[in-house]
Amino acid sequence: MNDSRYPWLILVPRRPAISEIHHLPTTDQQSLFTEIIKVAEFLEEEFKPAKINIGAIGNIVPQLHVHIVSREFNDPAWPDPVWGHSPQVPYQKREARKIIKKIIINFAE
Repeated sequence: MNDSRYPWLILVPRRPAISEIHHLPTTDQQSLFTEIIKVAEFLEEEFKPAKINIGAIGNIVPQLHVHIVSREFNDPAWPDPVWGHSPQVPYQKREARKIIKKIIINFAE
């Protein structure tokens, strides 16, 4: 998500018409959880957050997707959810490119 206040990645399994984790075959569930952990570890290492929030809410977009959000005790939405809190504060292009490069390097495997 392009909100510089909350380092945030979204995973979307490439499985059409799946809206729930428990609808995935067991092997896909295991792959998804492995990927969630890898993203959480990346965010923790890169941003040193106070807390990592993981959610598969999907009330507006039904396609299964998982949010992994870095949170700080002093972020603008704390302790509430980040959704709908306030307008996004987009990354500066230079900062976004830097983070995207790190993501590509970390997840190129």
